[in-house]
Amino acid sequence: METWTRMGKALASHMHLIVPGCVAAGVLFPQIFGPITVAVPTLFAIMTFQGALNNTLQQLGQQFRHPRRLLVILGVTLVFMPCLACALAFILFNGNANLITGVVLEYSVPIGVVSFMWVGIFSGNGSLALAAILTSTVLAPFSIPLTLQLLLGHVVHIDAANMMIEMIFMIALPALAGMVLNNVTDGWGHQKLSPALSPACRIMLILIITANSTRMSDYVLHMTWTRAGVALFILLFASTGFLWGILAAKLLHLPHADLVTMCFDCGLRNISSGAVIASQYFPGEVVFPVMCGTMFQQILASLFGKAMKHFSDDAKGARACPTASQR
Repeated sequence: METWTRMGKALASHMHLIVPGCVAAGVLFPQIFGPITVAVPTLFAIMTFQGALNNTLQQLGQQFRHPRRLLVILGVTLVFMPCLACALAFILFNGNANLITGVVLEYSVPIGVVSFMWVGIFSGNGSLALAAILTSTVLAPFSIPLTLQLLLGHVVHIDAANMMIEMIFMIALPALAGMVLNNVTDGWGHQKLSPALSPACRIMLILIITANSTRMSDYVLHMTWTRAGVALFILLFASTGFLWGILAAKLLHLPHADLVTMCFDCGLRNISSGAVIASQYFPGEVVFPVMCGTMFQQILASLFGKAMKHFSDDAKGARACPTASQR
């Protein structure tokens, strides 16, 4: 058991090195890793269950009773970033309506479920992350069409029922099961079961990142200068999502756990839902900006997680070492 736990910690601490390899493997070998995509919803459900074991129903309810942090996350992800993405896309890609639509759609989709896993890896506020993901996903059938209509004039009808079913299976039910189990076992789920499942969930995250990266294979292997420019923009703009979350947490003077959550929740989007919408309602070129996030999101998440952990460790070390005037 000790070896199993050490392996999980080693994977977590080296995700910034592992994730680029996962993305490369998915892009280069889609025929090998592509079949894993059918298992992704189930893997997500297991990972959500493991993460929820570290929370209680009371903690989740607290986020809705005192929603300031939740509202800030939703404001950044559902209002600020789509508007900023739209403005920059019109400046950079003026004349190409498909690319502009793809960029705006990329930042109109809800918070990525995978953000909950990154929050768990880097000791963030799991209940806040869960509340933000649930609320963002529930609002998505209404917020995405409204955003596209207001910013671009597109009228899009989304399969709200299917999106709700997906959310219930991947997030709501496993999260509820994990929190209830933790409650009824007086913390056994958090103290014993969660650590036992944690290394397996790290492996599942690696599989999910690799499988999702296969969807970008054709675009990356047949890159054009226009696509390269779009990809560079998405890389830079995706980076700002994490930074906006950190900045908001700093301005609110929130503890480190909340800062971690706001960083990942503002930086990670549910690209799968965006890709489905793009492919169903728009020309093929719209899909590319949306799918670009697949290449960069997880790599950026691992790098920002590593940076936050480094600065947090430095701050703890500084507090632990008294200055000469304190001795």
